[in-house]
Amino acid sequence: MSQGPKVNWWILGGGMAVLLGFVALMLYGFTQDPRELEYDVLVGKRAPALSLTDMDGNEVSLEDLRGKPVVVNFWSTWCIPCRQEHPLLQRYPAAYPEVTFLGVIYQDTAPKVKRFLERDPVPYPTLMDPGGRVSIDYGVTGVPETYFIDRDGQITHKQVGPLTEDVLVAQLERISQ
Repeated sequence: MSQGPKVNWWILGGGMAVLLGFVALMLYGFTQDPRELEYDVLVGKRAPALSLTDMDGNEVSLEDLRGKPVVVNFWSTWCIPCRQEHPLLQRYPAAYPEVTFLGVIYQDTAPKVKRFLERDPVPYPTLMDPGGRVSIDYGVTGVPETYFIDRDGQITHKQVGPLTEDVLVAQLERISQ
């Protein structure tokens, strides 16, 4: 009479423990709402340094804008929500001349940006972020994302996703006081 294969209970038990741990972790993940992730860790803190070149080769630095309220909008030509908020960002700089608007290009190329801006210009500097260093410093997870910075250089609000007119006006009022 032959005996079947021996069962190594230690290996089987260890494998089951790993599997159960993985299943528990997956189940826990399903209980979390991704919209509740903390996207605004920089709100209330000093804005990270920003020194980039605009489409005409001029350097623009956030440090040079100290004492002025600033709106920094990260966007791309390939981003549909960015295109949806674009008309707001074309209109509102004239209504709030005391606020400096800056557009920062996220994972896009200068030729595409130039073509886009020739068709649909904005009345403020558009800055290239080669290597995405500034985007990383600001914690950009996707575009569009917009940061509102007060006169003291503190981030007062971070908008993830496209701006609405209500949000834009409320935040412009807040930082322009």
